Amino acid sequence: MEPRISIITLGVSDLEQSTRFYRDGLGFPVHGAGGDEITFFLLDGIMLALYGRDDLADDVGMPQLKGTPQPTLHGFTIAHNVSSRADVDAVLKGAEAAGARIAKPAAETFWGGYAGYFADPDGFLWEVATGSGLPTEPDAG
Repeated sequence: MEPRISIITLGVSDLEQSTRFYRDGLGFPVHGAGGDEITFFLLDGIMLALYGRDDLADDVGMPQLKGTPQPTLHGFTIAHNVSSRADVDAVLKGAEAAGARIAKPAAETFWGGYAGYFADPDGFLWEVATGSGLPTEPDAG
């Protein structure tokens, strides 16, 4: 298998609210492949999809998960690496203005970088980080 991730799909409680958050608040460009039941965002080298949680439960064949409460910790984070500390602060400020909750303000990290976290409307955690050799653009090789 070729190592790659093509699409990350988040099961959201309110598709319209989450679409507005990512599209209008964070400025993610919508891809036309979506529709009334799913929203795709074309990012640099990967797509982010938003899909209703109950629809996702049906799609993966786990209807027993329909209607269950949204977990408070999903067990993973999505990272957005930037070029500078000022960019970390600006992205966190922009996410908060769009309706995100700052889960952890930006600070020095144990690995020599600078990072903070925000949570989207469904609690999905995004780390915004810079430093210590982290890539800020996809590897072309």
